[in-house]
Amino acid sequence: MAARIRTGDMVEVLTGKNKGVRGVVRSIDPRNQRVVVERVNMVKKHQKPTAQQRQGGIIEMEKSIALSNVAFVHEGEPTRVGFRTVDGKKVRWSRKHNEAIDG
Repeated sequence: MAARIRTGDMVEVLTGKNKGVRGVVRSIDPRNQRVVVERVNMVKKHQKPTAQQRQGGIIEMEKSIALSNVAFVHEGEPTRVGFRTVDGKKVRWSRKHNEAIDG
């Protein structure tokens, strides 16, 4: 499956408690259709001290959200992403603005 959203892309959350929030994609899990976005879906985790992390306690971390709940942001607006062949190369295409996203 082609990647409509990639690491480093700006996305907007469409549903849930963080609806309307924009952030940069940190990581993607294509197998489970999940994505981690900076400063979105923050949870508190109780962490024990370990050899790598000497200090334990309550830490805040980002949890993943469903890939279908985010939209790619192109030119300041959320848009759907498609694919087209331009000069023999497959490029991502903005449906709202009808232009190539990268390339």
